Amino acid sequence: MASKDQIVQWLSNFADVLTENKEYLTRLDSAIGDADHGINMKRGFDKVMDKLPTVADKDIGSILKTIGMTLISSVGGASGPLYGTFFMRSGIAAAAKEELNGEDLVALLQAGVEGVVQRGRAQPGDKTMVDVWIPALDAMNASLASGDDAIGALEAAVAAAEQGMKDTIPLQAKKGRASYLGERSIGHQDPGATSSYLMLKALLDTLKET
Repeated sequence: MASKDQIVQWLSNFADVLTENKEYLTRLDSAIGDADHGINMKRGFDKVMDKLPTVADKDIGSILKTIGMTLISSVGGASGPLYGTFFMRSGIAAAAKEELNGEDLVALLQAGVEGVVQRGRAQPGDKTMVDVWIPALDAMNASLASGDDAIGALEAAVAAAEQGMKDTIPLQAKKGRASYLGERSIGHQDPGATSSYLMLKALLDTLKET
Protein backbone atom coordinates (compact mmCIF):
# COMPACT_ATOMS: atom_id res chain seq x y z
CA MET A 1 0.00 0.00 0.00
CA ALA A 2 1.25 3.47 -0.89
CA SER A 3 -0.15 6.52 0.88
CA LYS A 4 -0.45 9.99 -0.60
CA ASP A 5 2.38 11.16 1.66
CA GLN A 6 4.59 8.39 0.29
CA ILE A 7 3.83 9.41 -3.31
CA VAL A 8 4.80 12.99 -2.48
CA GLN A 9 7.96 11.69 -0.77
CA TRP A 10 8.77 9.57 -3.84
CA LEU A 11 8.70 12.64 -6.08
CA SER A 12 10.94 14.49 -3.65
CA ASN A 13 13.34 11.55 -3.40
CA PHE A 14 13.49 11.23 -7.19
CA ALA A 15 14.36 14.92 -7.43
CA ASP A 16 17.30 14.21 -5.08
CA VAL A 17 18.32 11.18 -7.17
CA LEU A 18 18.34 13.34 -10.30
CA THR A 19 20.54 15.91 -8.57
CA GLU A 20 22.98 13.13 -7.62
CA ASN A 21 22.93 11.61 -11.11
CA LYS A 22 22.76 14.75 -13.25
CA GLU A 23 26.32 14.41 -14.57
CA TYR A 24 25.97 10.65 -15.07
CA LEU A 25 22.79 11.00 -17.13
CA THR A 26 24.26 13.86 -19.14
CA ARG A 27 27.40 11.82 -19.78
CA LEU A 28 25.29 8.93 -21.11
CA ASP A 29 23.39 11.41 -23.29
CA SER A 30 26.58 13.01 -24.60
CA ALA A 31 27.48 9.69 -26.25
CA ILE A 32 24.25 9.32 -28.24
CA GLY A 33 22.16 12.46 -27.75
CA ASP A 34 22.27 16.17 -27.03
CA ALA A 35 24.22 15.87 -23.75
CA ASP A 36 21.38 17.48 -21.81
CA HIS A 37 19.23 14.67 -20.36
CA GLY A 38 20.52 15.02 -16.80
CA ILE A 39 20.37 18.81 -16.97
CA ASN A 40 16.83 18.82 -18.39
CA MET A 41 15.51 16.26 -15.90
CA LYS A 42 16.99 18.12 -12.95
CA ARG A 43 15.57 21.42 -14.21
CA GLY A 44 12.13 19.83 -14.55
CA PHE A 45 12.15 18.30 -11.10
CA ASP A 46 13.43 21.52 -9.54
CA LYS A 47 10.21 23.03 -10.92
CA VAL A 48 8.27 20.03 -9.60
CA MET A 49 9.68 20.64 -6.12
CA ASP A 50 8.57 24.28 -6.33
CA LYS A 51 5.06 23.15 -7.29
CA LEU A 52 4.68 20.15 -4.98
CA PRO A 53 3.85 22.04 -1.74
CA THR A 54 0.92 23.74 -3.48
CA VAL A 55 -0.76 20.42 -4.36
CA ALA A 56 0.42 18.09 -1.59
CA ASP A 57 -3.01 18.22 0.09
CA LYS A 58 -4.83 17.14 -3.11
CA ASP A 59 -5.59 13.52 -4.09
CA ILE A 60 -2.87 11.38 -5.70
CA GLY A 61 -4.32 11.77 -9.21
CA SER A 62 -4.38 15.56 -8.98
CA ILE A 63 -0.79 15.62 -7.66
CA LEU A 64 0.50 13.45 -10.51
CA LYS A 65 -1.39 15.39 -13.19
CA THR A 66 0.06 18.66 -11.88
CA ILE A 67 3.55 17.14 -11.98
CA GLY A 68 2.96 16.08 -15.58
CA MET A 69 1.87 19.55 -16.66
CA THR A 70 4.86 21.08 -14.87
CA LEU A 71 7.30 18.79 -16.68
CA ILE A 72 5.73 19.39 -20.10
CA SER A 73 6.02 23.14 -19.62
CA SER A 74 9.53 23.22 -18.16
CA VAL A 75 11.67 20.42 -19.63
CA GLY A 76 13.33 20.66 -23.02
CA GLY A 77 14.06 17.90 -25.50
CA ALA A 78 12.07 14.67 -25.59
CA SER A 79 12.17 14.20 -21.81
CA GLY A 80 9.53 16.81 -20.98
CA PRO A 81 6.77 15.51 -23.24
CA LEU A 82 7.51 11.85 -22.42
CA TYR A 83 7.81 12.15 -18.64
CA GLY A 84 5.07 14.75 -18.60
CA THR A 85 2.74 12.40 -20.46
CA PHE A 86 3.72 9.58 -18.10
CA PHE A 87 2.64 11.56 -15.04
CA MET A 88 -0.46 13.01 -16.71
CA ARG A 89 -1.74 9.56 -17.69
CA SER A 90 -0.80 8.00 -14.35
CA GLY A 91 -2.65 10.83 -12.63
CA ILE A 92 -5.79 10.05 -14.60
CA ALA A 93 -5.49 6.39 -13.55
CA ALA A 94 -5.15 7.43 -9.89
CA ALA A 95 -7.98 10.00 -9.97
CA ALA A 96 -9.47 10.80 -6.53
CA LYS A 97 -7.33 8.18 -4.76
CA GLU A 98 -5.80 8.87 -1.33
CA GLU A 99 -3.81 5.60 -1.25
CA LEU A 100 -2.77 2.88 -3.68
CA ASN A 101 -2.65 -0.91 -3.35
CA GLY A 102 -0.51 -3.14 -5.57
CA GLU A 103 -3.11 -3.29 -8.35
CA ASP A 104 -3.53 0.49 -8.23
CA LEU A 105 0.23 0.95 -8.58
CA VAL A 106 0.34 -1.32 -11.62
CA ALA A 107 -2.62 0.49 -13.17
CA LEU A 108 -0.95 3.85 -12.55
CA LEU A 109 2.37 2.77 -14.07
CA GLN A 110 0.65 0.94 -16.94
CA ALA A 111 -1.33 4.04 -17.88
CA GLY A 112 1.82 6.16 -17.75
CA VAL A 113 3.74 3.76 -19.98
CA GLU A 114 0.88 3.54 -22.48
CA GLY A 115 1.02 7.33 -22.71
CA VAL A 116 4.77 7.23 -23.32
CA VAL A 117 4.37 4.61 -26.06
CA GLN A 118 1.65 6.64 -27.79
CA ARG A 119 3.64 9.87 -27.52
CA GLY A 120 7.02 8.51 -28.54
CA ARG A 121 5.84 5.63 -30.75
CA ALA A 122 8.66 3.47 -29.43
CA GLN A 123 8.52 -0.31 -29.17
CA PRO A 124 10.61 -2.72 -27.08
CA GLY A 125 14.03 -3.02 -28.71
CA ASP A 126 14.12 0.57 -29.97
CA LYS A 127 16.63 1.57 -27.25
CA THR A 128 14.38 3.89 -25.22
CA MET A 129 12.78 4.10 -21.78
CA VAL A 130 10.17 1.62 -23.08
CA ASP A 131 12.86 -1.08 -22.81
CA VAL A 132 12.81 -0.55 -19.05
CA TRP A 133 9.08 -0.11 -18.51
CA ILE A 134 7.67 -3.07 -20.44
CA PRO A 135 9.70 -5.77 -18.63
CA ALA A 136 9.16 -3.94 -15.32
CA LEU A 137 5.38 -4.03 -15.76
CA ASP A 138 5.45 -7.67 -16.86
CA ALA A 139 7.45 -8.59 -13.75
CA MET A 140 5.18 -6.57 -11.49
CA ASN A 141 2.02 -8.18 -12.85
CA ALA A 142 3.51 -11.66 -12.55
CA SER A 143 4.62 -10.94 -8.98
CA LEU A 144 1.18 -9.70 -7.91
CA ALA A 145 -0.47 -12.67 -9.61
CA SER A 146 1.71 -15.02 -7.56
CA GLY A 147 0.51 -13.41 -4.33
CA ASP A 148 3.28 -10.90 -3.59
CA ASP A 149 2.44 -7.59 -1.92
CA ALA A 150 3.15 -4.17 -3.47
CA ILE A 151 6.72 -4.09 -2.14
CA GLY A 152 7.49 -7.56 -3.48
CA ALA A 153 5.99 -6.67 -6.83
CA LEU A 154 8.02 -3.47 -7.02
CA GLU A 155 11.20 -5.36 -6.13
CA ALA A 156 10.54 -7.69 -9.08
CA ALA A 157 9.81 -4.67 -11.29
CA VAL A 158 13.02 -2.87 -10.31
CA ALA A 159 15.13 -5.99 -10.97
CA ALA A 160 13.55 -6.33 -14.42
CA ALA A 161 13.98 -2.60 -15.05
CA GLU A 162 17.68 -2.76 -14.19
CA GLN A 163 18.15 -5.64 -16.63
CA GLY A 164 16.14 -3.79 -19.28
CA MET A 165 18.34 -0.73 -18.81
CA LYS A 166 21.52 -2.79 -19.28
CA ASP A 167 19.97 -4.55 -22.25
CA THR A 168 19.79 -1.22 -24.13
CA ILE A 169 23.59 -1.17 -24.40
CA PRO A 170 23.92 -3.58 -27.39
CA LEU A 171 20.84 -2.19 -29.16
CA GLN A 172 20.85 0.15 -32.14
CA ALA A 173 18.64 3.17 -31.49
CA LYS A 174 15.49 3.37 -33.60
CA LYS A 175 13.94 6.50 -32.05
CA GLY A 176 15.00 10.00 -31.07
CA ARG A 177 18.27 11.79 -31.59
CA ALA A 178 20.27 8.61 -31.00
CA SER A 179 18.68 6.99 -34.07
CA TYR A 180 20.59 9.43 -36.32
CA LEU A 181 23.81 7.71 -35.27
CA GLY A 182 22.82 4.36 -36.73
CA GLU A 183 25.26 1.64 -35.70
CA ARG A 184 27.32 4.12 -33.69
CA SER A 185 24.53 4.10 -31.09
CA ILE A 186 25.40 0.47 -30.30
CA GLY A 187 27.43 -0.01 -27.12
CA HIS A 188 25.92 2.87 -25.13
CA GLN A 189 23.31 2.68 -22.37
CA ASP A 190 20.20 4.70 -23.13
CA PRO A 191 19.87 7.75 -20.85
CA GLY A 192 16.06 7.73 -20.85
CA ALA A 193 16.02 4.08 -19.87
CA THR A 194 18.46 4.94 -17.09
CA SER A 195 16.37 7.78 -15.65
CA SER A 196 13.27 5.55 -15.83
CA TYR A 197 15.06 2.85 -13.85
CA LEU A 198 16.16 5.43 -11.29
CA MET A 199 12.58 6.69 -10.98
CA LEU A 200 11.15 3.22 -10.37
CA LYS A 201 13.92 2.39 -7.89
CA ALA A 202 13.21 5.64 -6.04
CA LEU A 203 9.57 4.54 -5.68
CA LEU A 204 10.60 1.17 -4.22
CA ASP A 205 13.15 2.78 -1.87
CA THR A 206 10.56 5.31 -0.69
CA LEU A 207 7.92 2.68 0.10
CA LYS A 208 10.47 0.52 1.94
CA GLU A 209 11.82 3.33 4.12
CA THR A 210 8.57 5.09 5.07
